[in-house]
Amino acid sequence: MNIKDIPQFSEMSIEEKILFLEELWDSLSSNEADIPVPQSHKEELDARLRSYEMNPGQLLSLEELQNRIDSRK
Repeated sequence: MNIKDIPQFSEMSIEEKILFLEELWDSLSSNEADIPVPQSHKEELDARLRSYEMNPGQLLSLEELQNRIDSRK
């Protein structure tokens, strides 16, 4: 499917497009149990949780993260 396949999408205002996207997202999230999660993703999340539990102080604050991002620009 393509945006061009949605009637009148190109004529929608920005506000209408945002509302459309919100409805689309809501329709996806209501079926999240139907979305398969690969075992490798589950294993990665488990590894990250174990790492955090072993070294909880090694996380960045929001400010530290923003500073790192800004320094790369």
